[in-house]
Amino acid sequence: MKTNIDYQSLLEEIHAEVRPLIGQGKVADYIPPLAGRSPQHFGMSLRTIDGNSYSVGEAHERFSIQSIAKVFNLTRAMQLEGDDVWKRVGREPSGAAFNSLGQLENEHGIPRNPMINAGALVVMDIILNHTDTGEDLILDIVRDLAMEPSIDYDLVVAEAEHETGHRNRASAWLLKTYDNLDNPVERVLQAYFRLCSLSMSCAELATAFHYLAAAGTSASGAVVASERQVKRINSVMLTCGVYDEAGDYAYRVGLPAKSGVGGGIVAVMPGEYIVTVWSPGLSEKGNSLVGTKALELLTTKTQSSIF
Repeated sequence: MKTNIDYQSLLEEIHAEVRPLIGQGKVADYIPPLAGRSPQHFGMSLRTIDGNSYSVGEAHERFSIQSIAKVFNLTRAMQLEGDDVWKRVGREPSGAAFNSLGQLENEHGIPRNPMINAGALVVMDIILNHTDTGEDLILDIVRDLAMEPSIDYDLVVAEAEHETGHRNRASAWLLKTYDNLDNPVERVLQAYFRLCSLSMSCAELATAFHYLAAAGTSASGAVVASERQVKRINSVMLTCGVYDEAGDYAYRVGLPAKSGVGGGIVAVMPGEYIVTVWSPGLSEKGNSLVGTKALELLTTKTQSSIF
């Protein structure tokens, strides 16, 4: 691990360099509560595996993490069923839109990976198979990982997604047609919409993702996943975590990452740090435009990547 880097000064330098770009991009206007977010926001937080944290901008303001939550979803399912998860969902990059119906039908109801919407619905279904009481098996693990009991779902966002998530509903019914959902479609959808509505800050996300940089051990010292599972999760993030922009991310950033249309991105440098950024203006691929540039600057300036 590199110990001679002044991360606070570095984050401030990166903030200054990306400031002219802040406001560019397009917010996710197909989810009404997100449509009202100004693209002028920017926050960035970095946490080293020895527990030191550094932040700039609005790193402590919570936002809707959206698809970033799919990593928690996958982690929980792997805790419950291990490699059996891969019997129902693949591990290949989609090369298509994250909500593609055509690809799902062409591949007979087996989603390409757990980071696209159909894949996350299947993973959520796996988790729901382990609770008959309606007990929430996601929220507690997220609160524990972030060491913050006040983290919660944004029910306004969840309800808006329920009302407007027609393609997700179509994906769920298509999965059901191919017998790849065990639970009632509406139950899976409600749990999935809640998952995507999780509201967290950059600093909280950096703490919560500690286990993926620290061989499965959380910031509190608990063993969350095995080293083998962490390897698997990070590899899926690298190849599938930024929609269909994985190649460009590997080229420019060089870290496993997961983005969300709320404008957040989490990236992991195993053995060294976790970095999160938030800026709601999205690129055409659905990733934070300013956040991507900030991550590229970070790995370039520190000469750190997995390659």
